Amino acid sequence: MTRPLSMTASTTVSAVGAGREALRAALHERRGGLRPGDFPGGPEGVWIGRVPGVEAVALPPDLASYACRNNRLAEMALRIDGFADAVAEARERHGAHRVAVCLGTSTAGIEETERAYRRRSPPGGALPGDFDFARTHDLQSLPRYVRARLGLRGPALAISTACTSGARSFLEAAVLIEAGLVDAAVVGGVDTLCRMTLMGFNSLELLSRGGPCRPCAADRDGISIGEAAALVLLERAGDAPAASPLLLGGGASSDGHHMSSPHPDGLGAVAAMRAALDAAGLAPDAVDYVNLHGTGTRANDAMEDRAVAHVFGERGVPCSSIKGWTGHTLGASGALEAVAAGICVEDGLVPGCLGVEEADPEFRSDVATGNREAPVRRVLSNSFGFGGSNCALVIGQGRAASAPA
Repeated sequence: MTRPLSMTASTTVSAVGAGREALRAALHERRGGLRPGDFPGGPEGVWIGRVPGVEAVALPPDLASYACRNNRLAEMALRIDGFADAVAEARERHGAHRVAVCLGTSTAGIEETERAYRRRSPPGGALPGDFDFARTHDLQSLPRYVRARLGLRGPALAISTACTSGARSFLEAAVLIEAGLVDAAVVGGVDTLCRMTLMGFNSLELLSRGGPCRPCAADRDGISIGEAAALVLLERAGDAPAASPLLLGGGASSDGHHMSSPHPDGLGAVAAMRAALDAAGLAPDAVDYVNLHGTGTRANDAMEDRAVAHVFGERGVPCSSIKGWTGHTLGASGALEAVAAGICVEDGLVPGCLGVEEADPEFRSDVATGNREAPVRRVLSNSFGFGGSNCALVIGQGRAASAPA
């Protein structure tokens, strides 16, 4: 990135509550949102990060054909934090054609298709006639809905790179802005619970059993799946009307090591982190906190510890994962954690891993297990996905005076 981008406005809904202030309070109070699994048709004995009230959300009448769990959760986010108003102001500043929508999702509206499948007609098994795949399940449904809902006319892109989707949306939007194709973009991610995701991770034996996930713990045993919507308005820093956290840089890599397992030495993760630091013009010692992808699986957390120690040195920078609060929200996680990173910068907060008394003694990085108050000028936030997709964002107050990496 040649210039920082302003995160002018943001909004989020997750298991810890609706709105930025709910997320902020949960982090400070160390109050998680994971609960015993109660999603219809889901596996037993696991905990999930379910957002209450999604089913009751009504979309605007003229957009009712987009109704699905994913778009309902997006609508919940659009109604809070003054986000829709902030986008309307940006639309007035730049013009509706000059504001893009780049949103990540992995499940999209799969839950709507699951419902339709249960209603298929015998004997041929045809899906019901009122099922609208394009507006409910298709990956493009989410950005199409958000663009229409906000009255925008710029490019609308769906990003689906597994669990890096929400973070990758920031990079794709930055390219559009730097190329001069648009002046602002609504970015982020929305992913919702569905039977396919829950049972799929269950079949891979990756779900934590008997309690919430505990990233970085010595006896960690897996993931807790959650759902979330996180949206951010990105603009050139000079165009933003008020001081906001900045997207200073981002980097991505694709190591293609394995369909579902990370490279054991984190080579792709190292490449993404270094690319993000280079894009931001920062040396590693300019980062005050690393938000780990930290899913709670044995392989992911061990790999990420090695990668962080490789880039930042052993015990070089405080790091932790917030998935003990929200669960792993899949394609929304990178965007949700970008919003959390902005809160950490604003509040000078390093949120220690929730429910972890002591980090894995084999880890070489400085894993925080309790909240720490300290100046947090810049956060590097990691996201990793199936298939070897890796992404890192640098969020903070401004460029460092130290030499580039």
